[in-house]
Amino acid sequence: MKEALRLAKKAAALGEVPVGAVVVRDGKIIGRGYNRRETDQNGLAHAEITALRQACRKKESWRLEDCTLYVTLEPCPMCAGAAINTRIRRVVFGTADPKGGAMGGLTDLNAHPWNHHPDVESGVLEQDCGEALRSFFKDLRTRKKQEKHSSGQNSF
Repeated sequence: MKEALRLAKKAAALGEVPVGAVVVRDGKIIGRGYNRRETDQNGLAHAEITALRQACRKKESWRLEDCTLYVTLEPCPMCAGAAINTRIRRVVFGTADPKGGAMGGLTDLNAHPWNHHPDVESGVLEQDCGEALRSFFKDLRTRKKQEKHSSGQNSF
C-alpha cells in the first residue's frame, strides 16, 4: 500500500486526483498505476486499470487469480468490474469512497451473482490515503478561490 500511496502522490503532482494502485503477485509488484484522466484526457485512465493492464502483460494472462490489487481509494464501478473480470484474488483499499465506491461504499459489485468475487479488505493505511485526498481537494478549492478572486479584480 505504501507504493500505491507513493504513486497517488505522483498523480497529485500532475494535478490529478491522488489515487495509486499496485498489483502484487508472490510478494512482487507486477503492475503499477496512478490516475491520469486529466493528463491523458481519457476517462479510462484510472490507477487500477493501468495497474491491472501492466499485471496482465507481465503475467501474459488476463487471469490474475493469484494476485492482489492494492489501491488508495475504494474502486469505482469500472475498476471494481475490472478487478472482478480479471479474477483478481483480493482487493485491498485504503479509504472508502461513499460517493463512488463499488466495493461496499456507494454500492457493492461483489454482492451481485458474478462468477467471481474477490476478497476485499478496507482501511489499510486509511489515514494516510484519506489525508492525501483531503489535502489535494483542499488545495484545489483554495486555488479555485484564488483564481476566481484574481479574475474578479481584473474585470472592469
